[in-house]
Amino acid sequence: MEAGRDSGSDSPLAHCTIGVPASAKLVVLIFVVATIGWPTLAEESFAAARDVISESAGWLYGAVVSAALIMCVVLALGHWGKVRLGADDERPEFGWLSWAAMLFAAGMGIGLVFWSIAEPLTHYAGNPLIAAWGPDPSSVIRARVAMEITFFHWGLMPWALYTVAGLIFAYFSFRKSEPLTVRSAMRPLIGDGVNRWPGKLADVVAIVATVFGLATSLGFGADQINAGLNRLFGWHVSTEHKLLLVAVISGAAVLSVSSGLDRGIRLLSLANIWLAALILAVVLVSAPLEPILRNFTLRLGDYLAQLPWLTYETASDDTGWASSWTTFYWGWWISWTPFVGLFIARISRGRTVREFILGVLLVPTGITFVWLSIMGGAAISAARAGPAIIDIAKNAPALSLYVMIDYLQTGVFATIVAAAATLLVAIFFVTSADSGTLVVTTMQSGGHTEPPILERVQWGIGIGAVAAALLIAGGLGALQAMAIAAALPFSIVLVALGVGFMAELHEDATQQRKARRASRKSRRAG
Repeated sequence: MEAGRDSGSDSPLAHCTIGVPASAKLVVLIFVVATIGWPTLAEESFAAARDVISESAGWLYGAVVSAALIMCVVLALGHWGKVRLGADDERPEFGWLSWAAMLFAAGMGIGLVFWSIAEPLTHYAGNPLIAAWGPDPSSVIRARVAMEITFFHWGLMPWALYTVAGLIFAYFSFRKSEPLTVRSAMRPLIGDGVNRWPGKLADVVAIVATVFGLATSLGFGADQINAGLNRLFGWHVSTEHKLLLVAVISGAAVLSVSSGLDRGIRLLSLANIWLAALILAVVLVSAPLEPILRNFTLRLGDYLAQLPWLTYETASDDTGWASSWTTFYWGWWISWTPFVGLFIARISRGRTVREFILGVLLVPTGITFVWLSIMGGAAISAARAGPAIIDIAKNAPALSLYVMIDYLQTGVFATIVAAAATLLVAIFFVTSADSGTLVVTTMQSGGHTEPPILERVQWGIGIGAVAAALLIAGGLGALQAMAIAAALPFSIVLVALGVGFMAELHEDATQQRKARRASRKSRRAG
């Protein structure tokens, strides 16, 4: 993660918000001890929490995500778009190319690799939305709906959330000279309460949501790497092996943090971009081209045209399907919002609101659409050739990527591509943990962008411990349940942030318009 301009003093410890680190660590410690100590009870509790929250608060998640997208459109098109994230005469800290490259890196991650094969195949096998096409829809129709749903879950909606959060953090930090923390953005609503328990509580909620959101991704990463090692070396897929992977790779992340290997992390991020491009190129050359082109043209157009319908239908689903898919994704994205939002805020100083929205919303989303179009199209082609991959996607989603690779390639070349895919996820694991510890410690130290190394090491261990606990207490089901549960408190915080931000931004933009009018009148009078 690239650092923005420091918003703190020279002493990180001086900025440590009393009560925030201890409270957040206590929540995480209690969770890890209770989950590992009573895994069966924890698994049952996670399932119950998932069902209750999905039934009673699923609408809230859908409303927050939809409101974020509407907010992006309104702000980009309105006069608010001219407000600069910094002083009026300030220019961007990074050029367009560098900024786009960092957004590109933010647009890729463990989850996208994990689900880009399994999700289209699972929806292709069946989903409630297919009922609108009759009792026995054709393969083409099933592929169409499967890709529409996948685009819906991974496209504009999550990046609208990250755009709004990043915009709020950047505005208050760079425009209003507040520390780069969640509580700073609540000043319009609670005033000096940001320095008392309400503000500290907001930071604790954001930290805990970030830790659990990251742990969910790392759990998926361990599952994917275990599947890759199974494909490459016959390594048995088991909870014990996944825990070993979490320990080893979290240890590597902690080592990179404690050694200050920031340059190494940047090189790893660059290597991941090339690995992702290599895998895409191999799939594009090897897979039937027609389904891929259909995905990126017709299916993408279908998704954009059907976006309101998809939003309504998934929100009104009463079959339990939405809690396993849409509500899970909305919860996961909301819990990732503090992490991604603070990251993109730090690299976006000097941009206008309009530039920020267009860049953050469109660049990563475009990358996601390309990845899903190619991987999803190839996966559906593999399913048509051999339906067994569908059962694998439904029952062991991490293995489906390697089954598709073996469908496209054979021999040594297939092994090389499988190794590249496994390495891709492993590097994402390390870079996500490294960046996550930086964001968490930045929040707990009052916005200081160079927090103590020891704090980052502690949080690196903590995030790995949460991922391990979730794998012990139910694996994939526990990961999904935690994503849904962790988002509930922060979704309320996010609504409050949005309300305060809109009021402050409107006042700011109004003052700018008045100043411009006065300047024009003065010039005419002169």
